[in-house]
Amino acid sequence: MKKILFVTSEVHPLIKTGGLADVSSSLPKALVSLGQEVRVIVPNYRALKLEQMPNIIALFRVGHHTVQLLEMTLPNSDVVVWLVDCPEYFGMEGNPYVDSDGNSYPNNPERFALFCRAAIEVAMDRINLNWKADIVHCNDWQTGLVPALLSMEYRCPPTVFTIHNLAYQGLFNGLTAAMVQLPSQLLSPDGLEFHGMISFIKGGIVYADKITTVSPTYAQDIQTPELGYGLEGLLVYRDEDLTGIINGVDDDWNPENDQLITKNYNASSLDDKVANKTALQARLHLPVDEKVFVLGLISRLVEQKGIDMLLDCLPELLTLPIQIVLLGSGDKDFEQQLQQFAAAYPHKMALTLGYNETLAHLIEAGADVFLMPSRFEPCGLNQMYSQSYGTLPIVRNTGGLADTVVDTLPETIEDCTATGFVFNDAHAGTFLEAIKRATLLYSFPDVWRQLQINAMRRDFSWQNSAAQYLALYESIE
Repeated sequence: MKKILFVTSEVHPLIKTGGLADVSSSLPKALVSLGQEVRVIVPNYRALKLEQMPNIIALFRVGHHTVQLLEMTLPNSDVVVWLVDCPEYFGMEGNPYVDSDGNSYPNNPERFALFCRAAIEVAMDRINLNWKADIVHCNDWQTGLVPALLSMEYRCPPTVFTIHNLAYQGLFNGLTAAMVQLPSQLLSPDGLEFHGMISFIKGGIVYADKITTVSPTYAQDIQTPELGYGLEGLLVYRDEDLTGIINGVDDDWNPENDQLITKNYNASSLDDKVANKTALQARLHLPVDEKVFVLGLISRLVEQKGIDMLLDCLPELLTLPIQIVLLGSGDKDFEQQLQQFAAAYPHKMALTLGYNETLAHLIEAGADVFLMPSRFEPCGLNQMYSQSYGTLPIVRNTGGLADTVVDTLPETIEDCTATGFVFNDAHAGTFLEAIKRATLLYSFPDVWRQLQINAMRRDFSWQNSAAQYLALYESIE
């Protein structure tokens, strides 16, 4: 049994801005089920959704600040969560990283440097909890200083650093080093310095014993100039220590026991899926028609997710006998354009801005296909959720999408491995062609049913992913 300190800036259901929160909840749960002793450490943001009052278990100094460590358990689990409490840095309402206008908090370097230092005090058991980590598993730029600073400690535990999205790097101006009192030994181009700036994520990439990304293809993608963001050379250099491990799917996303959908079903009762389609249509005031081809999309409405490609497709797409259901928010210009299309085609398109968990589940259960035309996608979860629900994903050939969806081709139909539709170029024309391919096959019910069964039989469980992480921990000498 290993003592694993899982260092993260968000964890579902306490605080969530994206997929990192889901991983930070699901992976520790799966590791505990494999007999490991896991502690998740996260800042005590005021915005945390707490069902219980945490207990104060330690009081200690980090630099000039007095920090409290609070303890609770993650809801509906045995996972212990430790909250780093420093109201000056984590006491604001709302998003953990940006203000209400979407601008990064100017003191983010100090906030997350303090969090990293607090995690190190805990990992080294300098706060007398009689718990010293065997492995410190860090996640994304907010925790990147942990491997860097730990490298200077005597007999420090080994570190694993997971890159969930390299596009977010924690880049700050050169004055940051003095502001957060970084040791001079870490400030060379071989360390945290990056073109005259300080890169928090580089701290994880340079100093961690092992690096992971959230899919094997993304591990290769980030070693290219296109998706390496200037760090591709360093990642190529560390290639032997770099592994891609696909994220798993939470038990919450299972049509057989999903409490948020209209009618439960499985691969043997796929006829019951249609009840979710008609419920979805009724909820969104679309014509109720169980035969019509329904396309679903749940996404941040940003360029990375290929929303501009979708907009370019819509004029032709909306001439086809389809309905399209969208849920998300993001770029205001994209939101406005989608609103205009939805207003012009109210019988064919329904747009819900924001996020609604119940509607997200109903879209996964009620749609026939799920659209993910991402320009890049480190792992992606919805394409895996969709396959679990027999909702065939239409995805671009990138990152985790490439690793988890098998394209529907004559040979993959024949050997029953096809689970969705894959297109290569980040171009509206190729995306539209993939949608038309799916539309055509939908008119062959027996073939379509087999594709759904193929998809629903895929194993995307966290147990599988957690076993790979555990093997990685044990490989570190």
